[in-house]
Amino acid sequence: MSHVLIIHEVEDYPAWKKIFDEAAGIRKEAGERSYQILKYQDDPNRIVHFSAWISLARARAFFESPRLVQIRKEAGVKAPEFIYLDEIEAGKL
Repeated sequence: MSHVLIIHEVEDYPAWKKIFDEAAGIRKEAGERSYQILKYQDDPNRIVHFSAWISLARARAFFESPRLVQIRKEAGVKAPEFIYLDEIEAGKL
C-alpha cells in the first residue's frame, strides 16, 4: 500500500473541511482509498491529512495537478508539505 502524508496550515478549518468533503469523489477516482484527518493539539488550523492510495504515481499526479493546486488555493491551504510513503509493514495490537 502507498501512503501520502500532507501537513499544512489552513486559513479556516470549517471552510477547508467543506471543500475537502466536496472533493471526496475526485479523490476516490484518482486512487485514494482511505484517509485520516488530524490536527495539532494547540493549533486547530494546522492539519495533517494521512491517506492510502492505489499507487504513489497516481497520488503525485493528483496532488500536483493544476486542478488540485486551484482547489487548495480556494480552500485556504498554506504551504503544504507532501511526503510520499511506501508501506513496509502494518499491524494491530
